[in-house]
Amino acid sequence: DEAKAWEAVNFYRERFKVTGLYENRVFDGVMPLLEELNGQGRQLYVATSKPWVFAREIARHFDFAKHFKVIYGSELDGTRTNKVELIAHLMAQESLDPASTLMIGDRKHDLIGARSNGLDSAAVGYGFGSREELSAEAPTWHFETLAEMHQAFLQRP
Repeated sequence: DEAKAWEAVNFYRERFKVTGLYENRVFDGVMPLLEELNGQGRQLYVATSKPWVFAREIARHFDFAKHFKVIYGSELDGTRTNKVELIAHLMAQESLDPASTLMIGDRKHDLIGARSNGLDSAAVGYGFGSREELSAEAPTWHFETLAEMHQAFLQRP
């Protein structure tokens, strides 16, 4: 039932906030890509279904928060866990033009959120989603590797 589900979520979060959020690793090549994108004058944001309080701590701990204007995530009560709603919220808060905004993601939810909000999307094959999952959502671009995506941004500043 819902009460048991929230109890399980709270147990998970108790461990996650002191240990789990530090059990991550930044993909090799991410930092140079973020530096390049910032150097091109791009404004970067994070849109994650994780609670923003955890996402911001992860970004701070792994030293990539400085590359993002704002890190958006869900609320602890479950508000904006849906990527369509989260991206819509980010777009409204930042007054972004969908025609000049790109969503980069590794799961179908990222691509669905982009399409539902009128954004182009780039699927990345180095994350959690399978090629089949990502291709089924018809992203604007599909990059199998981080190096491939970095190369594309070098060619189209």
